[in-house]
Amino acid sequence: MTTTPSPPKPSTVRVLFICAGNICRSPMAEAIFRHKLERAGLAHRFEVDSAGVGAWNAGAPPHRAALRELQRRGVPLPNRRARQVADEDLFHFDHLIVMDVDNLNAVRAMLRRLGVDKEPRLLLEFLEENHAPVEVPDPYYTRKYDEVFDLIDRATDGLLQAIQEHHGL
Repeated sequence: MTTTPSPPKPSTVRVLFICAGNICRSPMAEAIFRHKLERAGLAHRFEVDSAGVGAWNAGAPPHRAALRELQRRGVPLPNRRARQVADEDLFHFDHLIVMDVDNLNAVRAMLRRLGVDKEPRLLLEFLEENHAPVEVPDPYYTRKYDEVFDLIDRATDGLLQAIQEHHGL
């Protein structure tokens, strides 16, 4: 008796959201994006994480105001601790999505140092709006967690669409 080979396992798409300290913007983006993947039935095809370019918050939970805004919007709260981007992340993740130009420059410098040929992208590049801002403002300083949630929510719609088109999902 012969057996039919099983179809190849679909590849995993790996997305890393990056901000400065990994307690506000990037964990919010991670949670919002995961929520969208769950609703779209695509979570099993993705690995999603977040990290910060700096280590000053390593081990800390997401900022309480970020968690409060996620909860207010019905997005499951992340059970995670802040961490710094590791060299291995830059090899492992397919999509490096950063929140602002400072993060972009820091990640580009890390990639150059390692000789990794990838181009990180600003999250708000995926906003298909006229006069869209370039950067996700840091709510740690502005306290505008609701506005940051709205920006991330709209931009992750565009990000998901772009990834689906790129990977044929």
